[in-house]
Amino acid sequence: MNTDSHNPDLLSVDAARELLREHAISPTEQRVEIARVMFARHQHLSAEQILAQLVRHSSRVSKATVYNTLNLFAEKGLVREVLIDPAKLFYDSNLNPHHHLFHTDTGELEDVDPARIDISDLPPLPEGKELQGVDVVIRVGSRRS
Repeated sequence: MNTDSHNPDLLSVDAARELLREHAISPTEQRVEIARVMFARHQHLSAEQILAQLVRHSSRVSKATVYNTLNLFAEKGLVREVLIDPAKLFYDSNLNPHHHLFHTDTGELEDVDPARIDISDLPPLPEGKELQGVDVVIRVGSRRS
């Protein structure tokens, strides 16, 4: 990914605009700002984390715009939604097949290579249905004494 030479935590403006155009998304100023954060590297970010990064970079994008833009990115296939629980949704910029390890005590989400997990003996699928994917989220936390 083409990061900004002045700030490696952000994708360059030109790369963000091009990425959005490639996915038939109009590159508004707010969408470009959100894309610069989300696509600087493969990462898992919640809408709140993206908003916090935007604030640190003096952006004035609203919370509603962040949510709407992330929903658009998901709809257009730019990010994958990873639902940890009903109150915790991450957006994953890594679209390659993989699973996740969620640290319940820190809120960190990390990738797990699908070759590391053996999924077998799935139940029979209903008639007329095909398997579209299996998402595994492994939740871990500190041991309790």
